[in-house]
Amino acid sequence: MAMKTVEEDEVGISCFISDLPGFRGVLKQRYSDFIVNEVDRDGTVVKLTSLDAPEEEPESVQENGINTCDAVVSYASRIESFKSLAGEPDAVLLEEFINKINAGGEDSFSPIVLSPDSDKSHRKAVHNFFKENFKFLVTDVVDGPDPSLKCIRVRFNSAEPNNKGKNSKKRKERGGKPFDSRGSENWPENVGKFLRFHIYKENKDTHEALGVIGNMLGIQPKSFGFAGTKDKRAVTTQRVTVYKQRASRLASLNKRLFGIKLGDFCYVKEGLCLGQLMGNRFTITLRGIVSDSEDIIKTSAEALGRLGFINYFGLQRFGSGSLPTHLIGGALLRGEWKLAVDMILDPREGERIAIAKARKYYKESNDVVGTLKQLPRYLVAERAVLQSLKTSPGNYLQALKSIPRTLRMLYIHSYQSYLWNHAASKRVQNYGTEQVVLGDLVYCKGNSTAKVTEFVGSEYAEDCSAGGYASNNEDDISVDIHEDINTCVKVVDDEDLNSGCYTIDDVILPMPGSRVKYPTNNIANVYEDLTKKDGISLTESVHKVEEFSITSITGCYRRVFQKPINFEWELLEYSDSNKQLVETDLDKINKSAPKNTVKPIDVGNGKTDEAFDCIRELESCDDFPKDENFKEIAGEEVKLPHGESLGDSSSQHSHIALKLSFTLPASCYATMAIRELLKTSTSVAYHKTLNQ
Repeated sequence: MAMKTVEEDEVGISCFISDLPGFRGVLKQRYSDFIVNEVDRDGTVVKLTSLDAPEEEPESVQENGINTCDAVVSYASRIESFKSLAGEPDAVLLEEFINKINAGGEDSFSPIVLSPDSDKSHRKAVHNFFKENFKFLVTDVVDGPDPSLKCIRVRFNSAEPNNKGKNSKKRKERGGKPFDSRGSENWPENVGKFLRFHIYKENKDTHEALGVIGNMLGIQPKSFGFAGTKDKRAVTTQRVTVYKQRASRLASLNKRLFGIKLGDFCYVKEGLCLGQLMGNRFTITLRGIVSDSEDIIKTSAEALGRLGFINYFGLQRFGSGSLPTHLIGGALLRGEWKLAVDMILDPREGERIAIAKARKYYKESNDVVGTLKQLPRYLVAERAVLQSLKTSPGNYLQALKSIPRTLRMLYIHSYQSYLWNHAASKRVQNYGTEQVVLGDLVYCKGNSTAKVTEFVGSEYAEDCSAGGYASNNEDDISVDIHEDINTCVKVVDDEDLNSGCYTIDDVILPMPGSRVKYPTNNIANVYEDLTKKDGISLTESVHKVEEFSITSITGCYRRVFQKPINFEWELLEYSDSNKQLVETDLDKINKSAPKNTVKPIDVGNGKTDEAFDCIRELESCDDFPKDENFKEIAGEEVKLPHGESLGDSSSQHSHIALKLSFTLPASCYATMAIRELLKTSTSVAYHKTLNQ
């Protein structure tokens, strides 16, 4: 039987800050209605402002004995010449082979064999062509499918003196560095080895977009670094780094990319690592607004800016599309390896027919090989588990460990988030949303280590290498900081209440771990009661696998209430539902803003003056890599009904939209802010009923 999708109350999302009635709005009717710009650690909003490469590029560098400029320009012309000599199939085969060599990641490359050729003089011309144009390749002759035919075999010349690439050194000889070190001796010393650029994408997730770029460059995914993934059904801009690539090479891709643009290039010394961001700037347009009056909309928007929202982990944290990740996390914490594997592979609701068919096939047949043939490659966790079971049948723990670390740790983090959400709701239910109470947890006022610890005690400190780079900088810091993780957190006492030095905005709750404090009021009971019900202990582990044990996870803290930062809003009037209402970064570059069919409605707006206090606002566990099961209501038209009247959405002439702009720290969910505004569920199942 297929698992049902998770509902908000199941994961502790049950309260609101205000008791305002809410109203109807349509979220993500178009992906341009949801614009996300990353905010870096300096508080700068990341925008795409230029598509051009810098005028001053690094001098030519050698990679595998070839000039990187030639790799972009000359190689294209050489392969085109080869096509005239040998034909298109062999030219395509050669181009793929060269891209594979440039990608590195292997200690040897399987040779390619060109089409059978009975003309000896023609074969000689081909040999000479390679000698003149591809000095890093060597050719010889092998028998073809018929004794009368011969084929030219093309191999990578690892003995070539200029080939300083990965083939010349084993990883151990490179000091354990996971980077592709080809050409390192020839890269200019005064130029950073990482190219940082801004990627603008429309209706694509981060991994998908980088996969496209990687294929075009002929490099592996591990070559890229980024601070966090962004939504698929949205227009997003974020920073990315890539190892030893020229800006001109990436800029040249723009004319071939669809829904993706690259720009704002610069060379830096270090690659980006997961978690290295302050947050995100959201520009969200809610279409088809329907309310009893404009006053309700105005009051609700102003209340969101003034009071904020409960800082819940949104449904996408729990696999709202299909995968109940917190339940898998619970199974891992109990050491129930087979159950966890079954949950990952079992049939579930809301998936494409082909995927559902593959899951059902495995459930009924237990045929690993047959199921792998049916599952698409983007189902990373499922395929990793099956590949492991293929080689080690019945070893479910090994199968779980074969899932990429950042992905498998999502299951544990999801269970922590499940506990946190329930605790936050109980805090609101018991003590309200207006004042600090005895036994609450807060960050100590004026404690300078608090700013550091909030980041170091996060999930990223435990695995900063997930973006493809084994940077231990954060781990090195954490060794000295972890002992002080609780010195900057205190329990509110009578003296604090009398002094009035803490407000409701200071209240925090722990993400469970071995080094966190818990409130001394009855909110602590929520953690104990839920874990006991689930057969999990917060203080003892029932197995010896540290990464799947709460007693081996440091833990961290998260604010219970979050106000949108630099919050602005306005009502717009529009007539064409197919027109976008807000300029994107690319629109501004192209000077092709949407046609003037949008008219601001003067009913007032709100804007908070609160500055974006970066590290202080950074809460725990931020943007994680997501697979298909960890996306924000992707692809769904979200209709949120309430009341009637203001701007009848069925009108062919005039509609009302609400445009919201605000910044949130990393790990905060914009959907939870929208939930507070509209007073409706964000569950996919709920929205599907509204679309019927």
